[in-house]
Amino acid sequence: MSKPTLGWIGTGVMGQPMCGHLLSADYAVRLNSRTRGKADSLLKQGAVWCESAAQVAAGSDIIFTMVGRPDEVREVYFGEHGVFAGLGAGAIVVDMGTTPPSLTGEISERARALHAHAVDAPVSGGDIGARNACLSVMVGGDEASVTSIRPLLDRMATTVTWMGEVGNGQHTKMANQLVVAGTMIGVCEALVYAARAEVDLDKLVSVISKGAASCWTLDNLAPRIIQGDDAPGFMVDHFVKDLGIALQEAAQMGLTLPGLELASELYQQLQRLGHGQSGTQALVHAIRQLSR
Repeated sequence: MSKPTLGWIGTGVMGQPMCGHLLSADYAVRLNSRTRGKADSLLKQGAVWCESAAQVAAGSDIIFTMVGRPDEVREVYFGEHGVFAGLGAGAIVVDMGTTPPSLTGEISERARALHAHAVDAPVSGGDIGARNACLSVMVGGDEASVTSIRPLLDRMATTVTWMGEVGNGQHTKMANQLVVAGTMIGVCEALVYAARAEVDLDKLVSVISKGAASCWTLDNLAPRIIQGDDAPGFMVDHFVKDLGIALQEAAQMGLTLPGLELASELYQQLQRLGHGQSGTQALVHAIRQLSR
């Protein structure tokens, strides 16, 4: 049985290595990105450049998108030269970014109207997970479509979980971001507190990461904070977007989530400090400012 032809749209910090894993597995990939220069390494691996998302879709059996803001997602799918302008019957579109569940529903409806299928498959694990193919993927969609793309997701991730119907992947990602946001606040406050108390920060992380405080953020991002490394694994601007989506969804459900509200306020403050393009671990700067 021949391998499907894949389409990939979006070659940012995470999209580039994720697509690279598929190329390394000898899949034919048709590629488009807002900035062609960011796709150079993938083109050298054998990806075929397409001038538009529609062109990607027209020649692909399965199309992955990994783009940022909701307006970008909408343009990539619904724009004049977007995915739906070229999508063929029987194809599957897979949105791997973090998208409002309401927009995910619109994508699914349009795909069905074109006799195609839509899957939402947002990821967690940041740049490290993307580079090392050890992401966690939370998937929403019909079981047959999810089963058919599972071997591809396994190339990019160590954990792939089907959460049920379309949109459930995105709702799961919102819950993930709530945990990430709260944990990041705790880690940053712990480091600021320990620094003020003149405790050795490397030893601190080593000892508390072996107990009840153990978490991915301590293992992977606390060392970056200690080293003053603000480089993005996941960008603050994108995280503010995600937290905004979570706030909107919570409001629609009639939920009040004070931790989420605090995290959103702190990250917006971090943006005002000029750290929109920094990684989420840069939150320590906003907390330090409050602690002066």
